[in-house]
Amino acid sequence: MRYASVVVDIATRALDEPFDYVVPEGLAGACVVGATVLVTFSHRHAVGYVVALADEAPAGVEAGRLLPVEAVLAAPAFDEAGARVALWLAREYACPPADAVRLFLAPGQTVKVTRAGEGAPWELVCESSGPVDERWVALGEAAEGFRPRANASRQRQVIEALEAGPMRLAELAATAGAVSQTVAALERRGVVRVWRARHVRGQGGTSLSSAVAARPRELTRGQRAALAAIDEAREAAAGDVVLVDGVTGSGKTEVYLDAIEHALAAGRGAIVLVPEISLTPQTVGRFRSRFGDEVAVLHSRLSAGERFDQWDLARRGEARVVVGARSALFAPVADLGLIVIDEEHEGSYKQDKSPRYHAREVAARLAAERGCALVLGSATPSLESLRRCEVGSWRGARWRRVEMRERPGGARLPEVRVVDMASQFRGGRRSVFSAPLAEALEGVRDRREKAVLLLNRRGFSNFLMCRDCGCVPECPHCSCALTYHERTHTLECHTCGRSWPQRAYPDPTTRCPNCGSRYMAAYGVGTERVEDELRLLLGDGVEVIRMDADATRRKGAHQELLERFDAAECAVLVGTQMIAKGLDFPEVTLVGVVNADTTLKLPDFRAAERTYDLLEQVAGRAGRGGAAGEVIIQTYWADHPAIQAVARHDRDVFLAYELEDRRDSGYPPFSRAANAVVWGRDARAVAASADELARLVREEVGGEGGWEVLGPTDCVKARVKDRVRRHVVVKAPLDADLGPVLSRCAARLPRRQGIRMALDVDAYDFM
Repeated sequence: MRYASVVVDIATRALDEPFDYVVPEGLAGACVVGATVLVTFSHRHAVGYVVALADEAPAGVEAGRLLPVEAVLAAPAFDEAGARVALWLAREYACPPADAVRLFLAPGQTVKVTRAGEGAPWELVCESSGPVDERWVALGEAAEGFRPRANASRQRQVIEALEAGPMRLAELAATAGAVSQTVAALERRGVVRVWRARHVRGQGGTSLSSAVAARPRELTRGQRAALAAIDEAREAAAGDVVLVDGVTGSGKTEVYLDAIEHALAAGRGAIVLVPEISLTPQTVGRFRSRFGDEVAVLHSRLSAGERFDQWDLARRGEARVVVGARSALFAPVADLGLIVIDEEHEGSYKQDKSPRYHAREVAARLAAERGCALVLGSATPSLESLRRCEVGSWRGARWRRVEMRERPGGARLPEVRVVDMASQFRGGRRSVFSAPLAEALEGVRDRREKAVLLLNRRGFSNFLMCRDCGCVPECPHCSCALTYHERTHTLECHTCGRSWPQRAYPDPTTRCPNCGSRYMAAYGVGTERVEDELRLLLGDGVEVIRMDADATRRKGAHQELLERFDAAECAVLVGTQMIAKGLDFPEVTLVGVVNADTTLKLPDFRAAERTYDLLEQVAGRAGRGGAAGEVIIQTYWADHPAIQAVARHDRDVFLAYELEDRRDSGYPPFSRAANAVVWGRDARAVAASADELARLVREEVGGEGGWEVLGPTDCVKARVKDRVRRHVVVKAPLDADLGPVLSRCAARLPRRQGIRMALDVDAYDFM
């Protein structure tokens, strides 16, 4: 008799461990680790996932009292190592085990037990994406010598079309019209043959010139050192980590490609993560140009069917390299030998909903479980990664940093100029662009080159304000001002996503909704306004392309905009953070930062680090080809260490200031930090729950050194979607079990109607 440990798919903190069931003899072959099963739990049917099997009953439990697994609902999606990582993830990030296990399931799989209403029977609902077979048509043996009747024009069309080679029936229909009956008649005579073949969705290509990875004649010294360190870590098979610390344009992608080539030659697979969807077409193109059909791609902009096909290619072993965003980390790559996280400093690797994991930490655990190497690459490594490399180890794995200080081919880092906008204003300059930036943009136009402009604000202006009464139109559901979008003449809330047309406010550009005054003015600058100002400055001879969350909502929009920019003779790409990293266009000679202070003044201890990362990354887009690059940074805080470090290409200027500040205040990388957020419509109930949680955490940690509980207090975004929000920040020692402590305290918290809570361990968002 076999016994299965099953994670029941009921998302509640009360179910924090798997439950044991008996595996009937009839299901022994199908009930394996990773399978989705139907079980009885608390007198009702429930879906579960097998995470372990044993030949003996659990200690202290009578085998006769265990319930049986009733059915196997889906084939295994993960193995024993995946199960161990899922359970670790649930414990580490204080989430229900079911939430962690779902990360490993086939895309589109929805298997649940539900009922129509109170007293109605429970019913099993199984929904999943699956493979799609397409019908193909080709000429058969009897085609030679076959002559259709004089009036059989459709048969002649079909035969003529197939003489060029086999075609999908859908393509044939598009060419020759409705041909199903014609093809069926020809098939009966043996003139054509019809068969079904698997259609793999999500295999689109790109015309980006930078999406081809031409093999260099030779690697730089830094590239060779990085590749040797990666090969050593992979061969050690102990979960070792290599941080590739290379300046922008130093050829980190070529190091990844060569390292994966070595892993494939050794019979092992690889996973590559990129932080932005906008980088995926370029990155996937480079990897496919080197590894062909062995590459699968996984990211959120694919449909469920496309994601399933790409995921299934990895599961069947047809794709040994998986490239994608954060979720690609859980792809079922056989015999994983290498995990690469490009731009590892990026905050987008932190999941913002349960389970709130960080891809870097899960990748390190996965590497240890599978005996593979983890490669972290960045021109601006996170302070956590730098600190671990300085110490030399973290959680039993060796951490090593390899520097790449030079660009291949003799290319140089761009010259960086910092423009003090306060002095520009005092000198009478009122334009969005300072005099140096305007002059540089005109030079790009005259030389027929390309430029990139970064502004981390979408919309036309940050807010509107009445000059008579000071009223600022705010979202009635959130505690934030509305952003004016000139293209659509709407006021939009960038927190909840709601928008209001002009009629919702009495003409927001000219009349105050509070006092009726016509002295309404737009304050701040958004990407739409920068786009308009650029067209006025540069005229019609320069293509201006805007790339922000509004312009890229449609599927495939990222790729289309980048392809337009790539194909243009002379163009300026205006965008938010999504254009700041990873993009490689050799024709770009100028990078402008319209306002470097946007992220610098946020109430977040990582604000300076994020600003430095963003500026250093976007500066690296310039001068990647033969021509010299120039970067112009507009700011009101020119002497800040983050900005000075970018201007001097000297990270130590920033690190010396930032690390001292973090050490004194006890923030990461010298501690761990969690953010527990409580929200609901009832402000008093929210406050009571937050107060109780803070008290329980203080009781739990007692007088242990290194622990600190801050709050509770209102979140910076104190109201979102009509819900009041308060939070408690917990700082803990680096070796502390922060997740389990918060889980135990949350489990003891009295339940209050309508109150929700999120526990974010190793938090990146404290707003």
